[in-house]
Amino acid sequence: MKIGFDNEKYQNVQSEHIRERISKFDGKLYLELGGKLFDDYHASRVLPGFQPDSKLRMLQKLSDSIEIVIVISASDIEKNKKRADLGITYDEDVLRLREEFQKRDFMVGSVVITHYNGQPAATAFKQRLERDGIKVYCHYLIEGYPHDVKLIASDDGFGKNDYVETERPLVIITAPGPGSGKMAVCLSQLYNENKRGVRAGYAKFETFPVWNLPLKHPVNIAYEAATADLNDVNMIDPFHLDAYNKIAVNYNRDIEIYPVLNALFEGIYGTNPYKSPTDMGVNMVGFCISDDEVCCEASKNEIIRRYYDATAKLACGACNEDEVSKIQMLFNQAKITTDFRRTTRAAKDHLKETGHTSAAIELDDGTIITAHSSQLLGCSAALLLNVTKYLAGIDHERKLIPQSMIEPIQHTKTSYLGGSNPRLHTDEVLVALSVLSDTDEDCRHALEQLPKLRGCQVHCTVILGEVDRKIFKKLGINLTCEPVLKK
Repeated sequence: MKIGFDNEKYQNVQSEHIRERISKFDGKLYLELGGKLFDDYHASRVLPGFQPDSKLRMLQKLSDSIEIVIVISASDIEKNKKRADLGITYDEDVLRLREEFQKRDFMVGSVVITHYNGQPAATAFKQRLERDGIKVYCHYLIEGYPHDVKLIASDDGFGKNDYVETERPLVIITAPGPGSGKMAVCLSQLYNENKRGVRAGYAKFETFPVWNLPLKHPVNIAYEAATADLNDVNMIDPFHLDAYNKIAVNYNRDIEIYPVLNALFEGIYGTNPYKSPTDMGVNMVGFCISDDEVCCEASKNEIIRRYYDATAKLACGACNEDEVSKIQMLFNQAKITTDFRRTTRAAKDHLKETGHTSAAIELDDGTIITAHSSQLLGCSAALLLNVTKYLAGIDHERKLIPQSMIEPIQHTKTSYLGGSNPRLHTDEVLVALSVLSDTDEDCRHALEQLPKLRGCQVHCTVILGEVDRKIFKKLGINLTCEPVLKK
C-alpha cells in the first residue's frame, strides 16, 4: 500500500495538542470523542498509513492522565439498538468497550446512562453493571433541551443529573454510537464542576471533516459519503471565518448547535472560551498527511466503495434512494465515476468476456487479477485461489484443490445441509487449502500469501453472501459489489 499519512507524527503532534488544551483550564478537560477510538477503518482507508487503532495508541501516550467514561442512552437500551458493523446491541458494546480499554491499561471510571426515565431495560442494565462492581450514573431528560438555556444551566436542569466522580485530568467521553448524549454529559459535568469551584474545560475530538483541508478535498468528500445516511453536510465554519477571517471546514450539525453551546457556556461560566465550533476541536490529522496525492486517490476509491455499499443495501431493501443519490452527487464534486476504481472496470470487463459472474483484485504493485464462477467455485473463492497462486509463484493452471475433494463438499452442502448453491465459498476454499497444506507445499505457500491481501481493492459483479463478505473483511480487503442479487 502506498503511504500518504505519517502515523508516528500524528501520535506525537495530537497527544501534545491535547496536553496543551488541558493546560488552558483548571487541570480538567472533558474530551468528547466522535467516531471510533479503535477499529477506525474509514480513516485507514482514506489516509493510507493511518492505523485503525492510531487514536488509541496516541492516547496511550497520555494514559496516566486519562479516565474513560462510557455513555449509553436509555432509549437505545430500550430499543435494543445494534451496531451495524459488529451486529451487537449497544449495551453489549458498552461491556466490550470497557474490556477493550482495560486490556490496554486504560482506567474506565464509570458508565453514564443518559435520557433516563426509569425505563425497565435501562434499569435492568444499570443493576447488571452495579452487580459487576461498575459505577453507574444517571442523566435525565431535560425539558426544552438544548434551547432553554436558562433551565438547562440551573439546578433544575444539569443540576438534577448525577455528578460523575472522576479522578484524572483528562476525561474521555465515548459511546457505542451517535445520539448517545456524549455532549450533554460533558456540559452537565462542566456545570457541576463549576458548582464545586472547578473551571473544567470541554473539547471535541473528531477526525472528520478535516478542518484545515479544502471543503471539496476528496478526504472531506469521502466523509460526506460515509455519513450519507445521516445527511451530514460539510460547510465552511461561518463563526470561525467571522472571528479570525480564516476558512475552516466543519459540518452542519456542529455549526447549527454552536449558538446553543455558546449560550450554555455563557450560562455556566459567564463567557465562552471558544469563538467557533472549529475552536472546540483538537483534531491534528490534516498536519500529518505526508502525500496528498495518495490520500486523494484513496479517498476517491472510498467514495466509490460507499456508493456500492449504498446501492447494495438499496437492492436488498435496507436503505432509501436518497442515500444513493447523495453519493452520486458527491461523484460530481470529486470528478469521478465508478470506472475510476480499476477493479470495477476489470471485473465488469471479465464478465463480458466470460459470461459468468466475475471478480477482480488490485495488488499493491497495480497488478490486476481476475476470476469467474464455475460449477465448482464461486467467483470470490476462485479469486482467492488465483491471487494466492500468483503471489506464491504457482502456475495458474495448477489445481490446488482436486475435484475429488470439492465434489464431496458440494454433496454435503446440497444433500445434507439443504443448500441450493453447490459452489464452494471463500471459507470452504480456505479450509480445504488448510487441510491440504500439511502434505502439499503449494497449498501451504498459497495460504502464506493471505496477509499480502490486506488493504487491496476487490470488486465483484454480484452481491456476495454474508460468509464471503465476512472473509474479505477479516482479510482486510476493501470489497465492493455491483447491486445485483445472486439468482
